[in-house]
Amino acid sequence: MSDENKETKAAAEPKPTGPPKSVFREYFESFVVTLVMAIFGMTFILQAVTVPTGSMQNTILVGDYLLVNKFIFTPGGQSLPFLPQREIQRGDIVVFKYPGNKLHPEMDRAHGSSAIAYQVNYVKRVIGLPGEKVEFRDNQVFINDVLLPEHRVIGDAPDSQSALTATEFEERRAEDKWDVYYSKSSMDIIKGGGHVTRRGYEFGVAGKTMIVPPNSFFCMGDSRDASEDGRVWGFVPRELIVGRAMFVYWSCDRGASDGSMLSCITHPRLSRIGKFVK
Repeated sequence: MSDENKETKAAAEPKPTGPPKSVFREYFESFVVTLVMAIFGMTFILQAVTVPTGSMQNTILVGDYLLVNKFIFTPGGQSLPFLPQREIQRGDIVVFKYPGNKLHPEMDRAHGSSAIAYQVNYVKRVIGLPGEKVEFRDNQVFINDVLLPEHRVIGDAPDSQSALTATEFEERRAEDKWDVYYSKSSMDIIKGGGHVTRRGYEFGVAGKTMIVPPNSFFCMGDSRDASEDGRVWGFVPRELIVGRAMFVYWSCDRGASDGSMLSCITHPRLSRIGKFVK
Protein backbone atom coordinates (compact mmCIF):
# COMPACT_ATOMS: atom_id res chain seq x y z
CA MET A 1 0.00 0.00 0.00
CA SER A 2 1.39 3.37 -0.97
CA ASP A 3 2.07 6.11 1.52
CA GLU A 4 -0.68 8.19 -0.08
CA ASN A 5 -3.32 5.44 0.44
CA LYS A 6 -2.22 4.96 4.03
CA GLU A 7 -2.64 8.66 4.74
CA THR A 8 -6.11 8.67 3.11
CA LYS A 9 -7.26 5.62 5.18
CA ALA A 10 -5.94 7.15 8.38
CA ALA A 11 -7.80 10.40 7.68
CA ALA A 12 -11.06 8.51 7.06
CA GLU A 13 -10.96 6.57 10.33
CA PRO A 14 -12.69 8.34 13.27
CA LYS A 15 -10.34 9.39 15.98
CA PRO A 16 -11.19 8.46 19.57
CA THR A 17 -12.57 11.46 21.45
CA GLY A 18 -11.50 10.23 24.86
CA PRO A 19 -10.87 7.20 27.01
CA PRO A 20 -13.35 4.29 26.62
CA LYS A 21 -16.38 4.36 28.92
CA SER A 22 -16.32 2.07 31.91
CA VAL A 23 -19.13 -0.44 32.44
CA PHE A 24 -20.25 1.52 35.50
CA ARG A 25 -20.48 4.76 33.51
CA GLU A 26 -22.51 3.12 30.73
CA TYR A 27 -24.99 1.66 33.24
CA PHE A 28 -25.16 4.94 35.13
CA GLU A 29 -25.92 6.94 31.98
CA SER A 30 -28.60 4.43 30.95
CA PHE A 31 -30.13 4.69 34.44
CA VAL A 32 -30.17 8.49 34.33
CA VAL A 33 -31.83 8.55 30.88
CA THR A 34 -34.44 6.00 32.02
CA LEU A 35 -35.10 7.96 35.20
CA VAL A 36 -35.55 11.24 33.31
CA MET A 37 -37.96 9.58 30.87
CA ALA A 38 -39.90 8.01 33.75
CA ILE A 39 -40.18 11.33 35.59
CA PHE A 40 -41.31 13.05 32.40
CA GLY A 41 -43.90 10.36 31.74
CA MET A 42 -45.27 10.37 35.30
CA THR A 43 -45.40 14.18 35.28
CA PHE A 44 -47.04 14.83 31.92
CA ILE A 45 -48.43 11.57 30.50
CA LEU A 46 -49.22 8.82 33.01
CA GLN A 47 -49.96 8.50 36.70
CA ALA A 48 -50.69 5.54 38.95
CA VAL A 49 -53.51 5.79 41.53
CA THR A 50 -55.21 3.37 43.88
CA VAL A 51 -58.91 3.10 44.72
CA PRO A 52 -59.63 3.28 48.47
CA THR A 53 -63.47 3.38 48.44
CA GLY A 54 -66.32 1.46 46.87
CA SER A 55 -68.10 4.39 45.21
CA MET A 56 -67.36 3.03 41.70
CA GLN A 57 -68.13 -0.65 42.27
CA ASN A 58 -68.51 -2.83 40.22
CA THR A 59 -66.80 -0.76 37.52
CA ILE A 60 -63.77 -0.31 39.78
CA LEU A 61 -63.16 -2.31 42.95
CA VAL A 62 -61.48 -1.36 46.21
CA GLY A 63 -57.87 -2.45 45.85
CA ASP A 64 -57.63 -1.75 42.13
CA TYR A 65 -54.51 0.13 41.03
CA LEU A 66 -55.20 2.25 37.97
CA LEU A 67 -53.04 3.79 35.30
CA VAL A 68 -54.28 7.27 34.43
CA ASN A 69 -53.82 9.03 31.08
CA LYS A 70 -52.96 12.64 31.95
CA PHE A 71 -52.39 13.68 28.35
CA ILE A 72 -55.72 12.80 26.70
CA PHE A 73 -57.75 15.86 27.74
CA THR A 74 -57.11 19.17 26.04
CA PRO A 75 -56.02 21.96 28.39
CA GLY A 76 -58.60 24.73 28.15
CA GLY A 77 -60.51 22.91 25.41
CA GLN A 78 -57.93 23.59 22.71
CA SER A 79 -55.24 21.34 21.27
CA LEU A 80 -52.98 21.08 18.26
CA PRO A 81 -54.53 18.97 15.48
CA PHE A 82 -51.66 16.46 15.38
CA LEU A 83 -51.90 15.60 19.11
CA PRO A 84 -54.12 12.68 20.29
CA GLN A 85 -56.17 14.86 22.63
CA ARG A 86 -59.87 15.61 23.07
CA GLU A 87 -62.26 17.41 25.42
CA ILE A 88 -63.81 15.69 28.43
CA GLN A 89 -66.95 13.77 27.48
CA ARG A 90 -69.96 12.44 29.33
CA GLY A 91 -69.25 8.93 30.55
CA ASP A 92 -65.49 9.44 31.00
CA ILE A 93 -64.17 7.97 34.24
CA VAL A 94 -61.87 10.69 35.52
CA VAL A 95 -59.39 11.07 38.35
CA PHE A 96 -59.42 14.48 40.02
CA LYS A 97 -58.33 16.32 43.11
CA TYR A 98 -61.21 16.41 45.58
CA PRO A 99 -62.66 19.96 45.44
CA GLY A 100 -63.88 19.92 49.05
CA ASN A 101 -67.33 20.31 50.53
CA LYS A 102 -67.66 24.08 50.74
CA LEU A 103 -71.32 23.90 51.77
CA HIS A 104 -70.72 21.57 54.72
CA PRO A 105 -66.97 21.59 55.55
CA GLU A 106 -67.69 19.74 58.79
CA MET A 107 -68.34 16.61 56.70
CA ASP A 108 -64.79 16.74 55.36
CA ARG A 109 -63.43 17.06 58.89
CA ALA A 110 -65.47 14.01 59.92
CA HIS A 111 -63.96 11.96 57.08
CA GLY A 112 -60.41 12.89 58.08
CA SER A 113 -57.58 12.09 55.66
CA SER A 114 -59.91 10.62 53.03
CA ALA A 115 -61.49 14.02 52.30
CA ILE A 116 -58.68 16.58 52.19
CA ALA A 117 -59.52 19.20 49.59
CA TYR A 118 -57.08 19.57 46.68
CA GLN A 119 -54.88 16.72 47.93
CA VAL A 120 -56.81 13.44 47.78
CA ASN A 121 -57.53 11.83 44.40
CA TYR A 122 -61.13 10.81 43.67
CA VAL A 123 -62.39 8.60 40.83
CA LYS A 124 -65.87 9.24 39.40
CA ARG A 125 -67.80 9.20 36.14
CA VAL A 126 -68.55 12.46 34.31
CA ILE A 127 -72.34 12.94 34.11
CA GLY A 128 -72.99 16.64 33.52
CA LEU A 129 -71.07 18.92 31.18
CA PRO A 130 -70.65 22.73 31.44
CA GLY A 131 -73.92 24.61 30.93
CA GLU A 132 -76.17 21.56 31.30
CA LYS A 133 -79.07 21.27 33.71
CA VAL A 134 -78.68 18.23 35.98
CA GLU A 135 -81.29 16.49 38.11
CA PHE A 136 -81.03 13.15 39.93
CA ARG A 137 -84.53 11.94 40.77
CA ASP A 138 -85.82 8.52 41.91
CA ASN A 139 -82.68 6.67 40.85
CA GLN A 140 -82.59 8.27 37.41
CA VAL A 141 -80.53 11.11 35.97
CA PHE A 142 -82.01 13.82 33.79
CA ILE A 143 -79.83 16.09 31.64
CA ASN A 144 -81.66 19.18 30.37
CA ASP A 145 -84.90 17.41 31.43
CA VAL A 146 -84.12 14.40 29.22
CA LEU A 147 -83.56 10.96 30.79
CA LEU A 148 -79.91 9.90 30.65
CA PRO A 149 -79.71 6.32 29.33
CA GLU A 150 -78.01 4.16 31.97
CA HIS A 151 -78.32 0.43 32.61
CA ARG A 152 -79.60 0.17 36.17
CA VAL A 153 -78.53 -2.91 38.12
CA ILE A 154 -79.38 -4.01 41.66
CA GLY A 155 -76.12 -4.44 43.53
CA ASP A 156 -75.82 -4.99 47.29
CA ALA A 157 -72.28 -5.53 48.57
CA PRO A 158 -71.76 -7.74 51.66
CA ASP A 159 -68.99 -5.35 52.71
CA SER A 160 -67.05 -2.40 51.32
CA GLN A 161 -64.16 -4.58 50.10
CA SER A 162 -66.13 -7.02 47.94
CA ALA A 163 -67.65 -6.77 44.52
CA LEU A 164 -71.35 -6.04 44.42
CA THR A 165 -73.61 -9.05 44.03
CA ALA A 166 -75.31 -7.76 40.90
CA THR A 167 -78.80 -8.69 39.71
CA GLU A 168 -80.17 -7.15 36.54
CA PHE A 169 -83.05 -4.79 37.29
CA GLU A 170 -83.92 -3.83 33.72
CA GLU A 171 -82.91 -5.07 30.29
CA ARG A 172 -79.99 -3.34 28.66
CA ARG A 173 -81.00 -0.99 25.86
CA ALA A 174 -78.88 -0.19 22.84
CA GLU A 175 -78.28 3.36 24.11
CA ASP A 176 -77.11 2.23 27.58
CA LYS A 177 -73.35 2.74 27.55
CA TRP A 178 -72.51 1.89 31.18
CA ASP A 179 -73.89 0.12 34.26
CA VAL A 180 -74.93 1.84 37.48
CA TYR A 181 -75.72 0.02 40.70
CA TYR A 182 -78.47 0.66 43.23
CA SER A 183 -79.39 -1.15 46.43
CA LYS A 184 -82.35 -3.51 46.31
CA SER A 185 -84.15 -1.52 49.00
CA SER A 186 -84.12 1.72 47.01
CA MET A 187 -85.12 -0.01 43.76
CA ASP A 188 -87.99 -1.77 45.54
CA ILE A 189 -89.36 1.66 46.47
CA ILE A 190 -89.19 2.73 42.82
CA LYS A 191 -90.75 -0.53 41.69
CA GLY A 192 -93.61 0.04 44.10
CA GLY A 193 -94.28 3.52 42.71
CA GLY A 194 -92.72 5.41 45.61
CA HIS A 195 -90.12 8.17 45.75
CA VAL A 196 -86.60 7.76 47.11
CA THR A 197 -85.42 10.51 49.42
CA ARG A 198 -81.88 10.84 50.75
CA ARG A 199 -80.36 13.14 53.32
CA GLY A 200 -77.22 15.11 52.57
CA TYR A 201 -77.78 15.60 48.84
CA GLU A 202 -77.51 19.29 48.00
CA PHE A 203 -76.63 19.46 44.29
CA GLY A 204 -78.48 18.33 41.20
CA VAL A 205 -81.19 16.36 42.99
CA ALA A 206 -84.99 16.59 43.07
CA GLY A 207 -85.99 20.09 44.15
CA LYS A 208 -82.39 21.30 43.79
CA THR A 209 -81.68 21.09 40.08
CA MET A 210 -78.43 22.75 39.06
CA ILE A 211 -76.77 24.23 35.99
CA VAL A 212 -73.18 23.01 35.70
CA PRO A 213 -70.92 26.09 35.90
CA PRO A 214 -68.57 26.99 33.04
CA ASN A 215 -65.38 24.95 32.89
CA SER A 216 -66.74 22.52 35.49
CA PHE A 217 -68.27 19.04 35.52
CA PHE A 218 -70.83 17.09 37.54
CA CYS A 219 -69.46 13.68 38.52
CA MET A 220 -71.08 10.68 40.19
CA GLY A 221 -70.01 7.22 41.32
CA ASP A 222 -71.43 4.13 39.63
CA SER A 223 -72.45 2.63 42.98
CA ARG A 224 -75.15 5.23 43.38
CA ASP A 225 -76.37 4.39 46.89
CA ALA A 226 -72.82 4.17 48.27
CA SER A 227 -71.17 7.15 46.61
CA GLU A 228 -70.52 10.52 48.19
CA ASP A 229 -70.14 12.45 44.96
CA GLY A 230 -71.24 15.64 43.21
CA ARG A 231 -74.71 15.30 44.73
CA VAL A 232 -73.08 16.02 48.11
CA TRP A 233 -70.17 18.41 47.44
CA GLY A 234 -70.96 19.94 44.04
CA PHE A 235 -68.96 20.38 40.86
CA VAL A 236 -65.41 19.55 39.76
CA PRO A 237 -63.47 22.47 38.22
CA ARG A 238 -61.60 21.56 35.05
CA GLU A 239 -58.22 22.46 36.54
CA LEU A 240 -58.61 19.77 39.25
CA ILE A 241 -59.02 16.91 36.76
CA VAL A 242 -55.85 14.83 36.56
CA GLY A 243 -56.81 12.57 33.67
CA ARG A 244 -58.84 9.61 32.46
CA ALA A 245 -58.62 6.19 34.10
CA MET A 246 -57.27 3.70 31.54
CA PHE A 247 -56.90 0.21 32.97
CA VAL A 248 -56.16 -1.83 36.09
CA TYR A 249 -52.44 -2.67 36.23
CA TRP A 250 -52.69 -4.44 39.61
CA SER A 251 -55.48 -5.46 41.95
CA CYS A 252 -55.47 -7.03 45.39
CA ASP A 253 -58.15 -8.30 47.74
CA ARG A 254 -57.99 -5.84 50.62
CA GLY A 255 -60.55 -7.90 52.55
CA ALA A 256 -58.28 -10.97 52.52
CA SER A 257 -55.13 -9.01 53.37
CA ASP A 258 -54.16 -6.83 56.30
CA GLY A 259 -53.84 -3.76 54.10
CA SER A 260 -50.04 -3.81 53.86
CA MET A 261 -48.17 -3.66 50.56
CA LEU A 262 -46.76 -7.17 51.06
CA SER A 263 -50.22 -8.61 51.65
CA CYS A 264 -51.47 -6.77 48.58
CA ILE A 265 -48.79 -8.55 46.54
CA THR A 266 -49.61 -11.96 48.02
CA HIS A 267 -53.39 -11.61 47.56
CA PRO A 268 -53.78 -10.56 43.91
CA ARG A 269 -57.02 -10.56 41.93
CA LEU A 270 -55.53 -11.85 38.71
CA SER A 271 -58.79 -11.58 36.79
CA ARG A 272 -58.76 -7.80 37.31
CA ILE A 273 -55.23 -7.16 36.04
CA GLY A 274 -55.24 -5.60 32.57
CA LYS A 275 -58.96 -4.81 32.69
CA PHE A 276 -59.85 -1.60 30.82
CA VAL A 277 -61.98 0.90 32.73
CA LYS A 278 -65.10 2.00 30.84
